Amino acid sequence: MPGGPRPRSLPVFIPTLVLWLLSASPVTPPVPVEAPPPVMPAEVPPLSEAVRVLLRLTIDAAGEVSQVEVRESGGASFDAAAMAAALRWRFEPARQGEEPLEVRVDVPVTFEPVAPPPVVEEEPAPPPKPEPPVFSTTVRGQSAAPPPVAVSDFHITVGQLADVPRNSATDLMLLAPGVMLANHGGEGHADTVYLRGFDAGEGKDVEMRLDGVPLNEVSNAHGHGYADTYFIIPELVQSLRVTEGPYDPSQGDFGVAGTVEYQLGLERRGITASASQGSFASRRLSLVWGPPESTAATFVGVLLRQGHGFGPNRAYANAGLMAQTELRLGPETKLRLFGASYAARYASAGVVRETDVVDARLPCDADADSQFFCLYDPNQGGASQRHIASVELTSRLERGGRFVQQAFVIARQMRSRENFTGFLQDTPPIGESQRGDNTEQSYQGTTVGLRGRYTPGVTWPVELGYVARYDNVHTRARRLRDKGGAPYATVFDNQVRVTNLGAYLSLRGAPLEWLTLRGGVRVDTFLFGVEDLNRPSEDRQGGRIPEESVEAYGFFASPRASAEVRLTPRLTWLTSAGLGARSSDAAGLSDAEFAPYARVTSGETGLGWRWSEGPSSLELRGAMFATRVSQDLVFSETTGRNQPIGPSQRLGAFGSARFTWEQHLDVQASLAWARATQPVPGASPWKPWDGAVLPYIPQVLGRVDASWRGTATVARQPVGWSVALGHSAIGPKPLPLDRYSESIFLFDVAARARWRAVELGVSVENLLDARWRESEFNYVSNFRGPDAPASLLATRHFSAGAPRTVRGTLTVYLDLQEDRP
Repeated sequence: MPGGPRPRSLPVFIPTLVLWLLSASPVTPPVPVEAPPPVMPAEVPPLSEAVRVLLRLTIDAAGEVSQVEVRESGGASFDAAAMAAALRWRFEPARQGEEPLEVRVDVPVTFEPVAPPPVVEEEPAPPPKPEPPVFSTTVRGQSAAPPPVAVSDFHITVGQLADVPRNSATDLMLLAPGVMLANHGGEGHADTVYLRGFDAGEGKDVEMRLDGVPLNEVSNAHGHGYADTYFIIPELVQSLRVTEGPYDPSQGDFGVAGTVEYQLGLERRGITASASQGSFASRRLSLVWGPPESTAATFVGVLLRQGHGFGPNRAYANAGLMAQTELRLGPETKLRLFGASYAARYASAGVVRETDVVDARLPCDADADSQFFCLYDPNQGGASQRHIASVELTSRLERGGRFVQQAFVIARQMRSRENFTGFLQDTPPIGESQRGDNTEQSYQGTTVGLRGRYTPGVTWPVELGYVARYDNVHTRARRLRDKGGAPYATVFDNQVRVTNLGAYLSLRGAPLEWLTLRGGVRVDTFLFGVEDLNRPSEDRQGGRIPEESVEAYGFFASPRASAEVRLTPRLTWLTSAGLGARSSDAAGLSDAEFAPYARVTSGETGLGWRWSEGPSSLELRGAMFATRVSQDLVFSETTGRNQPIGPSQRLGAFGSARFTWEQHLDVQASLAWARATQPVPGASPWKPWDGAVLPYIPQVLGRVDASWRGTATVARQPVGWSVALGHSAIGPKPLPLDRYSESIFLFDVAARARWRAVELGVSVENLLDARWRESEFNYVSNFRGPDAPASLLATRHFSAGAPRTVRGTLTVYLDLQEDRP
C-alpha cells in the first residue's frame, strides 16, 4: 500500500570490484555488461544487520565468470545466493592493448536490511530506481590457471613460446617436463612419445585429445592407441593441458603415462598470411583468420606443407584445414561448431644398420654424411587422411551449475609401409627366393561419440562426466614383395567394432583453510566385436570358411585422489595417487573372453611455488613419482608393432620453471630423470628401482624454451623484433648388453622483425649440425639380399635425425584492427 514498508526480502546489492594487475602497458579493466543482483535466500529470517560475503571470481578472456570461490563466508545460504548470481554476470573482458586478459577479482557482496520508509500524511514521492552495481577499476593482478590435480598437471599457455622453431603441433608437447619425441617413419608418421620414463609409442600410453575429441585409435594396425597430431595447425593451438600420470578422474583409456589435450583458440583478430622457404626445398604456407567482433574461439586456418626431406626417400606433402565458430544461443548458452580436414603423403628412409654405415656398405656415396642419411628400401612411406566434426553446447544453469555436451565424428584412413628386418621373416615356397619383409599396415574406419560433464551448482563441489564412443574400423597388416611391392601374405585382417561407455565422479573439499582434498573415480566398460577375416580355409576337421567372429567384454574402475597443503600463500605441497588403464587390443582377444587390460598404479609428491606481480610471474614445480604397469608393451621389429612383455615399473623426478617478464621475456626450463625397469618375477612392488633396465628409454631429459620480444626505432619507424631459443638435452639411452648411446644436444634459434604489416623471420633448427640418432633399436636383420646368409647376431639399428635446417619466413598481417608491432 502507499507509504507502507518496503519488502524486506529485497536486498541492497553492494559489490565492489578489485582487480590485481600492475602493468607497464595500458590496461583496460573489465566493464560489467550484465550484473543482476542476488536473490535474498527465502529460508533466512528478516535481517537485523548486514551480511557480507567476499567472492573471488575468475573472469575469462571472453568476459564470462568461469570460476567462483568464497574467500569470506556469510553463511551457507548467503554464500550460495551470491555465487549463483556471480556466475550469471558478464563483462567486457580486461584488455592489455588489444589483447583480452583472464583476470581474478575479489568482489564483496553485502546483503543489507531495508528499513521501511517513515509514514507521512502526504503522498510520498515514488521510491528511486535501484542503482546498478558499482564496480571499481583498480587493476592489480592476473589470474592463474585452474588448480592442478597433481604437481605434474600442467596448464601450459603457448604465448610467446610460439616463437621457438617447431615443425608441427606435436613439438608443443616438449613444453611439458620429461617429454622426448622421436620419429622413424617420416614427415607424416606419428611421433613416438617418451614421457615419464615410458616409451609411449605413437600413443599407446598417452591419452590424446583435441578440445575433448579423442585422437587415440583402437586396434590400429601400427599399434593399439596410435595417435597422429600432425594435422593440428600450430598457429591455432592456444594452450595444452598435460597431466603426467593418471591423477584426474576425467582421464580415460590410454592414460597410462598421462594425458595431453590440445586447446584451440586464436587471440589475434584479422588475417595472418605466412609463407616459408627453407633447406631441402621445404615450403610452408599458412593462412589464419580471426573475424573481428568475435572471440578467440572463432577462427579459420589453412596449412600447406611440402619438401624433399633431408635425405633420400624423405619427401612429404600435406594439407590441412581447421575451422571453428562460437554462437550465442541465449544469455546462458553457447554453441561451438568445429571441423577439420587433413590429407598427407610421405616417404620414409626407415632404419639402417650401424655396422653398414661404419663400413660404407649402403647404396649411397661413400662419404660419412651420405652413408648416415642413406637407406635400404625405397618402398617405405605412407599416406593419411582425417576428417573431424564436433559440436559442443555449454549451458549455465539457474543455481550456478554448468552443463557441457559434446558430440563428435571422425573419419580416418591411413596406410604405411615399413621394412625393419630386410630379408629375414619370409618363408618362401620351395624353390623360390625370399620375397622380403616389407610390411604394409592399413587402418580405415569411423569413430562417433558423445562426451559431457555436469556441475550441479555452486554449493556442491562435484563434477559428473561421461563418454560414449563407438569405433567401426578395418585394420590389416600384409607382407609385400621386395620387387614390385605386391602383397604375398596377410599377417592379420580384422573388422573391429568397439563400444566404450565410461563415467566419472569428481569431488573437491576444503576441510581446513590450508588443506584441499580432491578425489574421484572413473569407470569404463568395453564391448569388443571382431570379425577375423584371415582364418585358414581348412583345419584338422576339414574345410571351413576363412572367417571367424569374436566377442569380448571388459571393465575397469580407476580411483584417483590428491591432497593439497598450502604451506604459505605461494607454496603448496601436493600429493597424488591414482589407478589408470589401457584397454585390450581387439586383435588379441578370444571369443567370450573377459578382456584383460593393463593396469597402472602411480603416485607422486612434490612442491609448487608461484609468484606474480602484474604481467610478470615465476612458477616453480618439482616432484618425485613411482609407477608400476601390469602389462607393458615394447616395439617388435618382426611384426612392426608393439608386443606385450609383462610388468614394468618407473621411478623418477622432475623440476620445471617458467618465468615471464611483462610482454618481453618468456622462459621455460625443465629437467627430468626416470629409470624404467622390468622387475624380476615375484619381486616386491615396493622396490621400483630393482630389475633389468628397459632399453632405449632416456633416463635424463632437459629442455629450455625462451623468447625475447622488444621494439626498436629504425629510420624513425617502430620495428618489433624477437629472438627465440629451443634447446633439448637427451642423456645416454640404455642399450642391450649394458651399452649406452651418446648424449644428444640440439639447439634451435629463430629471429624476426616486423614493420607495420610486414614481418620477416629466419629460423635454424639443429644449429650446430649435430649427427644424431633419432630412434635406436637392437635386433637381428639381413639387408644384404634375399640369398645372403642371415646373421643371428643382434646389432644396432637407427634412423637418422635431421641435420641443420634453415628456413626464411615472410608474414603479412592483413589487420582489421590496430595492432602493436
